[in-house]
Amino acid sequence: MVVKVEVFTSPSCPYCPMAIEVVNEVEKDMPGTLEVEKIDIMVDREKAIEYGLMAVPAIALNGVVRFVGAPAKEELVEAIEEEIKGSAN
Repeated sequence: MVVKVEVFTSPSCPYCPMAIEVVNEVEKDMPGTLEVEKIDIMVDREKAIEYGLMAVPAIALNGVVRFVGAPAKEELVEAIEEEIKGSAN
């Protein structure tokens, strides 16, 4: 199962590079498990509105916002594993 990870960022956001870095690290550790999309909310406002985002960085897993702010790597891995287990049921 592939988990879709959407990372919402903004060029003016000081915490966004950390969120992207965490996602990139997890993607390296879980090859073939993630489909990562980085979304600049200044470019794709519609997507941010669709998700009801009020702040960035935000990370959505399979279409559901799970984190606002940059999560710890362990938190992100745990959430991804939950998504995988949930889809197996």
